[in-house]
Amino acid sequence: MLIVAAGFIGIFLIFQFVVFPLIDKRDRLQRALQTNSRTVTEIQTLAAEYNNIKKQSDSARKRIAEKKTGFTLFSFLDRVAGKTRLKDRIAYMKPSTASPKNSPYKISIVEMKLQAITLEQLVSYLYKVETSENAVHIKRISLVKTGKNKNLITAIMEIESFKI
Repeated sequence: MLIVAAGFIGIFLIFQFVVFPLIDKRDRLQRALQTNSRTVTEIQTLAAEYNNIKKQSDSARKRIAEKKTGFTLFSFLDRVAGKTRLKDRIAYMKPSTASPKNSPYKISIVEMKLQAITLEQLVSYLYKVETSENAVHIKRISLVKTGKNKNLITAIMEIESFKI
């Protein structure tokens, strides 16, 4: 009986101090492996996103650097208004500049108001502005219906461009 009891105690001790710790360690390693696998997947996703943003940034930096010397946002917008036959609809154009902290770039901003224009005229104007090679974009736009003819609108826009 004593030998059987000692055998059971021996088996119990082997399971308690050898088998169970090995099983627990294996489970911990599997959980760590799963966590690390998720981390690696997340890092790969973030790396792909970073590379995409870097590519867009490099493209924007290149567009800004390739801008024609002597480019001014005010005169560009005026020229585009002439091409789209909106020059006589310009109520005002207010140019300004800003210099963000810790940046080599300057922001050229023009607030512009176009009165009594059709939506088609506005879309044509915005298309020519946004698709130009001069890295110009619409920062803000406000549209209001105008006058007795409900097909006409007044647009107030804030347009900006970066320069070195």
